[in-house]
Amino acid sequence: MPVPPNNDEQKVHVAEQNLPGPSQQRPEKKYANDILFVEASADSVGQLTASTVYDVTRHEARASRPVMMMDEPLAALFLKPDARVPIDGKPLTLLAGKSLPMDQLRLGRTLYDLVNSHMRYSKEGTGWGLGDAVWACDSRYGNCSDFHSLFISLARSQGVPAKFEIGFPLPAERGRGEIAGYHCWAWFKPLGHGWVPVDISEANKNPDLREYYFGNLTENRVTFSIGRDLILEPPQSGPPLNFFVMPYVEVAGKPYPGEKVQLKLQYEDLEARP
Repeated sequence: MPVPPNNDEQKVHVAEQNLPGPSQQRPEKKYANDILFVEASADSVGQLTASTVYDVTRHEARASRPVMMMDEPLAALFLKPDARVPIDGKPLTLLAGKSLPMDQLRLGRTLYDLVNSHMRYSKEGTGWGLGDAVWACDSRYGNCSDFHSLFISLARSQGVPAKFEIGFPLPAERGRGEIAGYHCWAWFKPLGHGWVPVDISEANKNPDLREYYFGNLTENRVTFSIGRDLILEPPQSGPPLNFFVMPYVEVAGKPYPGEKVQLKLQYEDLEARP
């Protein structure tokens, strides 16, 4: 299971945890995402249950402060292609004939607007949700992973480091309730600036917030991991994970179908702390 990190936008500690067997927590080697690994035998009806309660203090992310600065080797990693995020080919057809700014911050805004105008947020049919930049370019719709994979593909193709971040959304309304699924967004690192966040799918759903979501993220989210094509720690038997936000399970050394893993996500707002 992915473990939400401590960073400039969130402070996390485990309030309660119940695991069915021995566990270990170690970072994976590519992006240093923390992985909680548990090994156990199923009960008499073939089930395992694990639960964790995290106490999270989350802050709004703004590009105006030096957030999430990365060392140069890691920044260089965010210029390389991923399996579903090429830096050549079909996505670059969106740039054909366009005059692109030399300034990388302005370029980021150009690409942000380009993806937002090219796509619409929709979960119709099949194919969406894999974060496939080529599919997103062709289909012109998708969910958050599709929007941001296309943006990352275009940014990296122009020599701008860009990274994928994924977690879970929280409602703007305070209270308690269920969380339906994941949410993801992106960051890019223009020359001479710190990392700049973008949430293009939310801007597409909420046009009044288009200006806000270039360079800002609401506090209504919790980050769980970054990056794509992940090898866990210890390494899984199956292929690299496209992205890592849901629990990953293997039984007898073989990947277990994700749709058979029952996941229940809940949130409850606590009193603000100084």
